[in-house]
Amino acid sequence: MPKALITGITGQDGSYLAELLISKNYEVFGLVRRKSQLGYGQSEHLKERVTFIDGDMTDTTSLVKAMTISSADEVYNLAANSFVASSWNAPDSAAEINAVGVTKLLEAIRFVKPEARFYQASTSEMFGLVQEIPQKETTPFYPRSPYGVAKLYGHWITKNYRESYGIFACNGILFNHESERRGAEFVTRKITLAAAAICKGRQEVLELGNLSAQRDWGHSEDYVRAMWLMLQQDEPDDYVVASGEVHTVRDFCAVAFERAGMALTWSGEGLDETGTDKAGRVRVRVNPAFFRPAEVDILFGDPSKAEQKLGWKREISFERLVERMVDHDLAAN
Repeated sequence: MPKALITGITGQDGSYLAELLISKNYEVFGLVRRKSQLGYGQSEHLKERVTFIDGDMTDTTSLVKAMTISSADEVYNLAANSFVASSWNAPDSAAEINAVGVTKLLEAIRFVKPEARFYQASTSEMFGLVQEIPQKETTPFYPRSPYGVAKLYGHWITKNYRESYGIFACNGILFNHESERRGAEFVTRKITLAAAAICKGRQEVLELGNLSAQRDWGHSEDYVRAMWLMLQQDEPDDYVVASGEVHTVRDFCAVAFERAGMALTWSGEGLDETGTDKAGRVRVRVNPAFFRPAEVDILFGDPSKAEQKLGWKREISFERLVERMVDHDLAAN
């Protein structure tokens, strides 16, 4: 029975990945940061099937201990300070976890079990001010947030350990991927939760930032399959994982509100833009407070390499992704 260690197991991707690995008969271990109240987050339903290990990405000793206890054949590093907006408020924390933490985990692997295979969760935010459209593995990086900068360090230190120490280490440059398990602070979940709340009469208006921002959205359930596939190859490599489609935040709102039974009509541009329902009631409004200090206007990935070399293909469409999220939030509220 192969063994896998997942950091960030309490989050969206960690829970879907744990489910996938369990279905493939892995023994799964999950790194959790101990708090005053122990919680398993999105992996609560798996707590009887996963061995949880106390640890912290900023503490080398705990990472060495996690590798020793798990003796993992595969290590998936999904732990991160992953909310881009908050990285501006806590840039030191983003660097410590998303950058230096990757080095500490790689060192733990190198000393405890150097033959283990390692997956690093890189991100499309590393492209930031994009240098070409669509973005692929060879596109130059230009991050536009402390989060993106820290993730770029993690990406490059992973390549360096692969090339310097022969560790089987892969970077998955995953574009935006969402799900019903997405945190409420992320714009996609903020939209679907608001659509459900407005539909139920508990909220009047949704306020957002840049409605024209364009993103390449897929479902986490599809994207964790790509993570696993990377570590099953003969040679380690880096891959863009994306849908190959681009949609605006406005598009996401339109599909979400339509699913909730409130078709929107858009008026105005920029800061004056609003989305109104058929009765003329404003349902979506721009709030300048939600704009980033440095905007990322478009992230649009080319998944050709992952499709050709890994045999990976996304199965859940953009529309179905949004519908699933809205359906979940309608049922839960």
